Amino acid sequence: MTKIYCAIDTPDLKLATNLAYQVSGAGCGIKLGLEFFATNGPDGVAAILKACPDSKIFLDMKYHDIPNTVAGALRGAARLGVAYINCHASGGMEMMKIGLDALLDESLKLGVPPPRFLAVTVLTSIDQQALISVGQTGTPPEQVIKLAKLTRDSGLAGIVCSGQEIRLVRESLGDDFVLMVPGIRPVGTDSGDQKRIMSPQDAILAGATHLVIGRPITGANDPAQAASDILETLK
Repeated sequence: MTKIYCAIDTPDLKLATNLAYQVSGAGCGIKLGLEFFATNGPDGVAAILKACPDSKIFLDMKYHDIPNTVAGALRGAARLGVAYINCHASGGMEMMKIGLDALLDESLKLGVPPPRFLAVTVLTSIDQQALISVGQTGTPPEQVIKLAKLTRDSGLAGIVCSGQEIRLVRESLGDDFVLMVPGIRPVGTDSGDQKRIMSPQDAILAGATHLVIGRPITGANDPAQAASDILETLK
């Protein structure tokens, strides 16, 4: 199983391809997000897959729009050959269900395996004060559990949540639910703009399915070695 998806957040296709090649050789999957996709689009995803044909890609688009718009976007995403794609759970059950139906239907028409569809619960950059500022009265863990249950009831494969909510989600929803966990920082590294963080070892022990790690790997002098060193601690 791919334990780490390395976040390659750059619009520079040459740099992204080089980083992807290095970390995929070390055993990581690749997370491509809005910054990459806005510049390079589907052709950029194809270029990464061409350079790293055995790699799994998590396309981190965080769709959040009216149901038909999200469904149309997901039909397009079904053609890209990625392993995971996501939306915001706060878009609601109708958006998630209609999006999932579109993703599965388009994949069937194309004769390709459908990407697994995840929903973001609460961003790892958001803390209690930030939730209050947007009108949410619960704590981050309470909001995560609420949205995780909504995601499960909508038929999606799992969620994106911080490491601090892993155990709570496992207790509430069981083991057959994908937990893609960003905000992962090896001990001694800078937390950056993440506020709810956890170490790789603690996240896996708590029950994470996959970890999303960016700058501690991509910012290293030797990204492949940095990825290998972290993976070694997870064995």
